[in-house]
Amino acid sequence: MDRLKRRFLYIGLFILGALVAGTAGFVLIESYPPFDAFYMTLITMTTIGYQEVRPLHAAGRVFNSFLIIYGVTVMFFAIGATTQAVLEMELPELFGRRRIKRMIEKLENHYILCGFGRVGRAAAWELQRAGVPFVVVDRNPERVERAVRAGMLAVNADSTRDQTLVEAGIGRARGLIAALATDADNLFVILSARNLNPRLQVAARAGEEEAEQKLRRAGADVVFAPYSNAGHQLALSLLRPHVVQFLDVATKSMGLDVGIEQVRVAAASELVSRSLKQLQVRSELGVIVLAIRKADGQMQFNPPAEAVVEADDFLIVMGEHDNLRRLERLLTEARA
Repeated sequence: MDRLKRRFLYIGLFILGALVAGTAGFVLIESYPPFDAFYMTLITMTTIGYQEVRPLHAAGRVFNSFLIIYGVTVMFFAIGATTQAVLEMELPELFGRRRIKRMIEKLENHYILCGFGRVGRAAAWELQRAGVPFVVVDRNPERVERAVRAGMLAVNADSTRDQTLVEAGIGRARGLIAALATDADNLFVILSARNLNPRLQVAARAGEEEAEQKLRRAGADVVFAPYSNAGHQLALSLLRPHVVQFLDVATKSMGLDVGIEQVRVAAASELVSRSLKQLQVRSELGVIVLAIRKADGQMQFNPPAEAVVEADDFLIVMGEHDNLRRLERLLTEARA
């Protein structure tokens, strides 16, 4: 935008310079009154074609010839530069919307993030860090521009409208995060999302504690109340500071290449029906199994070495990211 402002400033200065030079020339050479000199300069530069205000002498005609060449050149340059500036402002927005639409149409198993406020931005950065495909939807153009500058796929639209969710690919989406400013808007988004894609995983932000149950009844799988969670974390940071530090390291990778992940055991994996002792994930991969979520929904915390891993189980594991990816490959590779 600063570049366009400078361009318009230069155009104005060129035109003003030509007008001043022409006016001064007619005053000095032909002794025109200032207004007649300005008028003569103006009709000459704009190629209007009116007759001369007053008869010109030879010197005046020579000067006017140079003024015609210079003035017309300045005017054509001004028109061309202005047209280019308008196209630069309009065409990128038009082509940008089409490019984003094509990119969204190619997304599969992606996430839709509704709202790019403080909570939405934190969620977006975590999704971006995880390297998963997602699209940000916000009705604030400045927030959308901020998301785009951060390298995210973002659209300026109202996520409470069904058409917006459809255009964001909700039918192909894996999950949705409702992080809008009000609980009413989040509730509306959840109802629309559930109607458009019943299989969708939905996480929502709740501003008020009493809204949590309403959001769950509307179809949210997970509901977070940022203010309650913040208060809980503040108290824990004083009562159990080392626990909080450990959780920060594990979940935010603060200075360490360590994380907590969930890894699904594929039915075709050669590791199905083996015990944790047989897998030896800790000794060979350096990965700690914190829990096993069984296919029936049962959660086994701190499973013993004799715990058997079955198909469609989820291992909740902690370790370095490279080791976690190695474990994921082992649990998803088909039997030889």
